[in-house]
Amino acid sequence: MSSAPSQDTPKGFVLALTAYLMWGGLPLYLRLLSHIPAPEVIAHRVIWSVPVAGLVLIILGRTADLRRAFATPRVLAMALLTAGLITVNWGVYVWAIAGDRTLDAALGYYINPLFSILLGALVLKERLSKAQIVAIILASLAVALLTYENGSLPWVALVLTFSWGFYAFFRKTLPVGANQGFMLEVLILTPFALAYLIWLVAHGQSHFLISGGTNTWLLMGCGLVTAVPLMFYGNGAKLLRLSTIGIMQYIVPTILFLLAVFVFDEPISPLKMVAFGMIWTALVLYTGSMLQAHRRG
Repeated sequence: MSSAPSQDTPKGFVLALTAYLMWGGLPLYLRLLSHIPAPEVIAHRVIWSVPVAGLVLIILGRTADLRRAFATPRVLAMALLTAGLITVNWGVYVWAIAGDRTLDAALGYYINPLFSILLGALVLKERLSKAQIVAIILASLAVALLTYENGSLPWVALVLTFSWGFYAFFRKTLPVGANQGFMLEVLILTPFALAYLIWLVAHGQSHFLISGGTNTWLLMGCGLVTAVPLMFYGNGAKLLRLSTIGIMQYIVPTILFLLAVFVFDEPISPLKMVAFGMIWTALVLYTGSMLQAHRRG
């Protein structure tokens, strides 16, 4: 296994930045599909990701890794778990963007790094610094503040946080590369996606090839907007330090926040601004602690 690079490379930065900008702009694409139910959009994300990811593996000559993965029951079982988690994450995310809940989605992805370090402490017994403990407390207080304002838990943000956090955690145990792992997951999901799409057609509820060419092309494009940024990220991350990736991950929720407020005109109350301020403060503490640990290392 190759070690993490000691220095960032321009190529890695460009590739990772491109991926994050693509992910940040994804809500603009999903808004064009907001009239289509989220499960149908997710099914097409799965189906049309297969040829894109498959073509990449063929070009890279890594299809043998995929065959070995299918022949290993333990790998298949873990891939089934990660495929389920990413399906939940995609489904809630698509629903949130279509339902004017982009701010909640941004909150979820801001909290995610803090949840990851908490997960590492609870499961892997990793020691937390004082700054990290304060950051987690601040994030918890922000969630409590939003719960008080809404009268219920901010479930969209929490589901996105937990599903992506556990996905990233378990994804590390898959002994395959990023591209191969993604292909394995979408192949596992393909029979379920196909069955659902056939059911939609049988009941006259499908939007594909039925209700106009625009819907058809947009649904087919789901494969590109799903697979391409993931491929860019997977190759860019190999050429960057972990601390750089840790800071760059804030790009996506920041773009989501700006889109929600200035493009989608979602209301943001004073209490919600206070909650986001607490989250941003927590992330500053977390990032500072991460950079100090990197320098000590």
